[in-house]
Amino acid sequence: MTKEYGRKWTEKVKVLGEGDMERVLRRIAVEIVERNKGLDRVILLGIQRRGVHLAARIRELFREEEKVKVPSGELDITLYRDDISVLADQPVVHSTSVPGDITGKRIILVDDVLFTGRTVRAALDAITDLGRPERVQLAVLVDRGHRELPVAADYVGKVIPTSRSENVEVRVKELDGEDKVVICEMEEVAESGMEA
Repeated sequence: MTKEYGRKWTEKVKVLGEGDMERVLRRIAVEIVERNKGLDRVILLGIQRRGVHLAARIRELFREEEKVKVPSGELDITLYRDDISVLADQPVVHSTSVPGDITGKRIILVDDVLFTGRTVRAALDAITDLGRPERVQLAVLVDRGHRELPVAADYVGKVIPTSRSENVEVRVKELDGEDKVVICEMEEVAESGMEA
């Protein structure tokens, strides 16, 4: 028998539960209204994948609390990434849909985790191909640090200091069947195998 070694992410600690995520998104929604002095000319753009669902929840909060239907869309940044060649031979491209002309509008980009800043840079490149907004703001559920580019979020749900060997996973009901944010760490796994 031989042992083969592999790696897998294992959950280390839960940082946010379902109720926590809802409270954080409510606070972000209030801050967006306050900073923009209302919701005129605001468009929500969720970055694929989980940012789309978080943006939809913020949009629903605007509808409930402010009685305003804010236009929203989805932004796929896959082909704008500077690391696309190392991601996969055949990268998965998701949809981009923007509700009309974004020129002169206030774009709120919504994403789950802010890490190196490279996703946001790619999103800004994608937006400039779509129009010239008056302003672009960034809302993230989690800021975990370790920036490689000079990017900062305008609205942050929670700052979670992490090491580079850790990973922050945001899980949303729409994709994962549950709402929660966890910190995971890489674990070496030994698997028994038969010698040939």
